[in-house]
Amino acid sequence: MKSKVLASVAALMAVGATCAFAANPFVDVPTDSWAYKSVVELADAGIIQGVDGQYFQGQRNITRYEAAEMVAKAMAHMDRATVEQRALINKLADEYADELNNLGVRVSNLENKVGNIKFTGDARLRYRYQNSYTDNDGVKHGGKENDKSWDYRIRLRGKAQINDRMTATLGLSTDSQSFGDNGAASDTNIFADDIKVDYNTKSFGLSLGRTDKYKIGGPRAYGYIYGDVFDRAEMQFRGDKFAVTAGYGKFKMGNEMAGEDKVMDGVKTGYAEIEGFFSNGSAAGVYYNDFSVGGGSVDNDFFRGDDLWGAYASVNFGSKWNLLANYENVGLADGYKTKYTKDDSADLWVGRLTYGKANMSAPKSWDIWVEYIDAEDGVWLGGSTDSWRFADQMDNITSWGAGVDYIFAKNAKFSVMQSFATEAKDGNMTDPEEQTRAEFVFAF
Repeated sequence: MKSKVLASVAALMAVGATCAFAANPFVDVPTDSWAYKSVVELADAGIIQGVDGQYFQGQRNITRYEAAEMVAKAMAHMDRATVEQRALINKLADEYADELNNLGVRVSNLENKVGNIKFTGDARLRYRYQNSYTDNDGVKHGGKENDKSWDYRIRLRGKAQINDRMTATLGLSTDSQSFGDNGAASDTNIFADDIKVDYNTKSFGLSLGRTDKYKIGGPRAYGYIYGDVFDRAEMQFRGDKFAVTAGYGKFKMGNEMAGEDKVMDGVKTGYAEIEGFFSNGSAAGVYYNDFSVGGGSVDNDFFRGDDLWGAYASVNFGSKWNLLANYENVGLADGYKTKYTKDDSADLWVGRLTYGKANMSAPKSWDIWVEYIDAEDGVWLGGSTDSWRFADQMDNITSWGAGVDYIFAKNAKFSVMQSFATEAKDGNMTDPEEQTRAEFVFAF
């Protein structure tokens, strides 16, 4: 404790050294003291106040709470610190995290100060495998023929606080890069997947630009049809128990389907969602998307969706259990009925039961889950799904799945997923082979 406090004081003095020199505020610090200049600078910067406003009491032991207050005040001067000083202050902030959290509003205000820039990111190493098979359209899936079992993705994020209500975010991603036989990446496709400005008050939010993750149905739904890059303008009105979201945008990622390339890329949608929140963390919502085709690289002859409506419920049982239920109905555009159904719409049912909670900041935390999917032919529109499953095999199936997530170190997660009892629903389509996935994710 003593060494950490001394390191804290050293860091604070280093930041305070850029402050203007002022008169001595403490009667017990003589002008010939070795610490006189630093003490005066720290006091003038507002980092220390002393005792009773008159005494420094340099020999007194300080508490962890007092040390945390000093760290919080040093954080307010991060813009004047060097890179090394910022690293030390961040390390001290991690050491006194509990005490800083107890400071409440004061710490939040420091985090939201103008000019604050935060850099984050993540890296994923993934293995996916499925025994090869050929579907009714002659398209081959799975196997190791194309050496795509292993891939990686790296993402970097920079978030700047423009003022107390507005932030700007820029993110770069490699997308998923497959490894070749020689261990090299098959291609390099670094692109901006997050470019947006957000304006937020307690009851209103406005977001303009590109987001790296838009899930049809919102962040609490399963994200069966789409969960990827999206250019949009979105606003939200919210209260303690509800939120109303509306927006308009264009999908930026698609997926290949039976000779149809990038089916969803360039498709536009207007959307709206109403959600309700409950005291135990449970939530429920209904949502609607209206699709239109035009622009981008989309081929108008292939996109078959007209509109979509859905509902979800995420229910917590005690502190360990969560049940997610999600229903969606996709209206099929005239002239785009599928081979196996002439209905005007297709239905999707998803259920997932989870026990535990894997928290990236809590080493040794974990969860285990099981899910069931019932997807009618035509419900999947060719998007980049947020599911762990292969995106081109989300249609005309029933399937079970199970998985485990384990945080083996802070900001480091290992996950395993497996499908089973997968069957085709309609027509003469053969049953797809089962899928296996394992991955490491590191956040920084």
